[in-house]
Amino acid sequence: MDLKGETAVVCGAGGFIGGHLVKSLIASGVHVIRAVDVKPLGDWYQVTEGVQNLSLDLKDKANCITAADGVSLVFQLAADMGGMGFIENNKALCMLSVLINTHMLMAAKEKSVKRFFYSSSACVYNGEKQTSPDVIALKESDAYPALPEDGYGWEKLFSERMCRHFEEDYGLVCRVARYHNVYGPYGTWDGGREKAPAAICCKVIAAKNSGVHEINIWGDGKQTRSFMYIDDCV
Repeated sequence: MDLKGETAVVCGAGGFIGGHLVKSLIASGVHVIRAVDVKPLGDWYQVTEGVQNLSLDLKDKANCITAADGVSLVFQLAADMGGMGFIENNKALCMLSVLINTHMLMAAKEKSVKRFFYSSSACVYNGEKQTSPDVIALKESDAYPALPEDGYGWEKLFSERMCRHFEEDYGLVCRVARYHNVYGPYGTWDGGREKAPAAICCKVIAAKNSGVHEINIWGDGKQTRSFMYIDDCV
């Protein structure tokens, strides 16, 4: 779809994917009016000049109304998330992101937004289909019957359903993408929120520097993962 000339807000713009998305949208002719993130501007991964960069907590509906005001497109990437270590130990915190998704959908409806993009995750897929290292590629339909990652995966799957019903009931055109381990420049690499590629790199470097040539990983080491470079993602 040609989005040239449309106006947009990117929610979660201070994050890894969001920062790249703002620049990609501008390059494709979209007028990004507003970039929003809960982090202070000094903590954003990338800040783009010529855009209204706002530090707002989108769990608050009033802030979502501000974010959605005057735009035709909403890109909803804002969430509390991280790598396996983070989502395993912060299930309630991850679940609270449903407030962001709910309030942004409500704001988009109230502000007559044309199209709504929601960033979901591979964590929505049924875990029983992912137990063998001899991988059979997942299909969209493999999210059901539902058995997603506890906490984070359930929040994502529930929010996908909300998008579906906002489209069915209110005519808000919604689209969802399920990300699989996105990596690249400006990605998180420490602090517990990093994804597998950066986490493994950091652990190997630390092991090499320390002389203790062992690292800890999640799982038994035989699991298969899919990865996507940031340019392909945006």
